[in-house]
Amino acid sequence: MNATDVQRGTAALAVDAQAQPTPALRGFAPGRALRPSAKVLPEHARSHNRSLVLQTLYRAGERSRADIARETGLTRVTVSDLVAELLAEGLVVELGQRESARPGKPAVLLDINRTAYQIVGVDLSDHAMFRGAVLDIDGGILHRADVPLDGATGEAAFAKVAELVDALIGAATAPILGVGVGSPGVVDLSGTVLTAPNLGWVDERVQQRLHERTGLPVVVANDANVAVLAEHGYGDAAGDLMLITVGHGIGAGLIVAGALVYGSRFAAGEIGQVMVGTDLGLETTYNRDQVLEHWLSVPRLQQRIREAEASGSDATPILREAGQRLGIALAPVVGALNLSEIVLSGPTTLLDGPLAEATIHTLRNRTMAENHATLTLRMTTLGQDIVLRGAAVLVLSGQLGVS
Repeated sequence: MNATDVQRGTAALAVDAQAQPTPALRGFAPGRALRPSAKVLPEHARSHNRSLVLQTLYRAGERSRADIARETGLTRVTVSDLVAELLAEGLVVELGQRESARPGKPAVLLDINRTAYQIVGVDLSDHAMFRGAVLDIDGGILHRADVPLDGATGEAAFAKVAELVDALIGAATAPILGVGVGSPGVVDLSGTVLTAPNLGWVDERVQQRLHERTGLPVVVANDANVAVLAEHGYGDAAGDLMLITVGHGIGAGLIVAGALVYGSRFAAGEIGQVMVGTDLGLETTYNRDQVLEHWLSVPRLQQRIREAEASGSDATPILREAGQRLGIALAPVVGALNLSEIVLSGPTTLLDGPLAEATIHTLRNRTMAENHATLTLRMTTLGQDIVLRGAAVLVLSGQLGVS
């Protein structure tokens, strides 16, 4: 495969980006399962079956055409036709013949072409800097870059995003499949940041503006949603899960029945502003001093711990109270959705230990044991790169239908 072939493949995957004034990557509609697993109706069959073949190779690797047909339920003729198309686009490669003790011609093994494309991922969730990376399609980070935020808001903040994206595109060593961005705030399906107070953004068309600037497919989503996609795609997630991001603010991403949950106004998971105390009485109206962020945000926790240590007090009760408040916020969600797993993402020194223990203890006390006996709560295994790797999943799912 030569460079022209690779570029041709990129053009075919661009979802006619030049013709769409507001590019939205294929596949990120509410309720769509992230991973195709079965055949569908004829009118949708070819696109779905193409993703099904790619998904099989992406996750399993080194499969013959017959293996793919057997594992997907597609006919051998359909698989052969799709594989021929994917080989021509440079998305799939032949690895050679499988060693076999059986008589007859050995099967030819296939794999998704893991070096043909790279992905630009950008994380805007940190209050001090914007972070970015060039990743391979397996989520491996090939190159990093960051831009100090220096308190920038509004148009100045967008200029820093554009600067970072330009630098990352320049660092790529293969055609770019797309650009994925995890942003704080409420983000709709067109990649418009409806509101992000810390960045001073209201109705900021980040996705459209970056596409117009780069000419590449771009997808922008809420940072907590991006993080839960990373846990689903690259982490240890086993089923339905809720991922809690703890930083300057508190957010959550939800995957239920294999699909990302957005909510009616794209604000699913905005739990940081939920009141979690009745300290002022049951009739108290919304009060910012009674919301989850008041107890759990990293700056707030760090300040209270410093004050405790300065006075010679033990900081453990502060962490336990934060965990209890988190458990209070999560218990109705766990009860309503019967979740099997909750994952925490944030500073391990704060979250892992008394805080996590208090959270799971509160959850178990506030939900029916027989319905939630198997509920687990753990730290993410992906560390600070979780949003960057989730940005890669955004692009992969939108462009190739795999995750």
